[in-house]
Amino acid sequence: MIQINYALQPADFRTRLKQFWDLSAQKINLIDSHYDTAKGSPVFTVQGQYTTRGWTEWTQGFQFGSAILQFDATGDPHFLDAGRQKTLDVMAPHISHTGVHDHGFNNVSTYGNLLRLMREGKVPFDEWEKNFYELALKLSGAVQANRWTTVKTGGFIHSFNGPHSLFVDTIRSCRAVVLSHSLGHVFQGEGDVKINLLERALQHMKATAEYSVFYGEGRDIYDLWGRTAHESVFNTKDGNFRCPNSQQGYTGFTTWTRGLAWAMCGFAEQLEYLTLLGDAELEHAGGRQVVEAFMLKAARATCDFYIEQTPIDGIPYWDTGAPGLAKLGNYLDRAAEPYNDFEPVDSSAAAIGAQGLLRLGKYLNERGELENGSRYWQAGLTVLDSLFKEPYLSTDPNHQGLILHSIYHRPNGWDHVPEGSKIPYGESSMWGDYHAREVALYLQRTVDNAPYYTFFGAIG
Repeated sequence: MIQINYALQPADFRTRLKQFWDLSAQKINLIDSHYDTAKGSPVFTVQGQYTTRGWTEWTQGFQFGSAILQFDATGDPHFLDAGRQKTLDVMAPHISHTGVHDHGFNNVSTYGNLLRLMREGKVPFDEWEKNFYELALKLSGAVQANRWTTVKTGGFIHSFNGPHSLFVDTIRSCRAVVLSHSLGHVFQGEGDVKINLLERALQHMKATAEYSVFYGEGRDIYDLWGRTAHESVFNTKDGNFRCPNSQQGYTGFTTWTRGLAWAMCGFAEQLEYLTLLGDAELEHAGGRQVVEAFMLKAARATCDFYIEQTPIDGIPYWDTGAPGLAKLGNYLDRAAEPYNDFEPVDSSAAAIGAQGLLRLGKYLNERGELENGSRYWQAGLTVLDSLFKEPYLSTDPNHQGLILHSIYHRPNGWDHVPEGSKIPYGESSMWGDYHAREVALYLQRTVDNAPYYTFFGAIG
């Protein structure tokens, strides 16, 4: 399990954050100058060069959002200009994309960050520009919420696999739906029926907490506190849950660690979002106490599982049940080994999960749960202590990626395996690089005693 370093302080990262943002700028510029946009959105690297391969267009917002975060952290206007212009030129199709569950990735990372910067006064206020960003976010959340499946216990936003499919990933994309709600959007369906976006978001969160996260309560013989299933499958005829499944993990009965990390981060930031809402807005979901309880339980459980099932340095292997792990011996009792012969690590899960640990830790500290809050907060810093240095931080000026040893789709064999190796290693992903920047900005603002960074800063 993670060997939590309780001595680490945010200020200890000052020098490394400076190096991080310097490298980040180089990587963004390298992609801008060398990537062939005719290929589509960059997804992950092969031999250090970004290429595209995927099921859907879900990473382009991370590319342009990275430039916006770079400006936020450094104040370099070149990156603001680039992120703003690319959002205007390229992102409109993502607003109306009815075929994906990833609106909180593409559009909150671009339009959302730009609106947040204006709200924070980091860019000049312009009424028409503000309205443009708000309209994009309102529509994006509505399109996301329209991917709706009704089940016996409520409903959920279904994945691109179809109406039977609940993905654990989508908990983080709920950002788009709640932003649309908080911006005052009125979502209408057939017969002008008004659909409550907050209600849909909360029902999706409840379904994710109930079906994607396990609590050691005997759902199956693999039921452990905090493990997650990538996909939960439902019978759309009668609304009953059928089974756990996995698209990118090893099986539905093991834990794909990037899916685990999405849940950690998603539940923690939605707990923070709840503090903006009045009690009356939560009555339809059973009231504040009920909503906070299921979300906090899911956040605690997933963060606990991550701490317990990750090597001592905080970098996880791609799936906690991957069969080759047995050949690594006591792999949880030593640092992760990205160059081993059996199973790859996934640094992108670390970048996402670290933010969840930090946010949950802060949330609990503010509630007076100092022992638990400190545990999660310091675990988050421990992960970043490993992630923000070699062999994970990419210092090669010719490598377009920022964070090395990311994994996309191990079962499909999509990740590049270097010559002479038995496993993929040494590559980066657009989501891993973006979320490393996001958590670096979170930490940077903590170090600088700057305004607290949240996605809902976009609503003022």
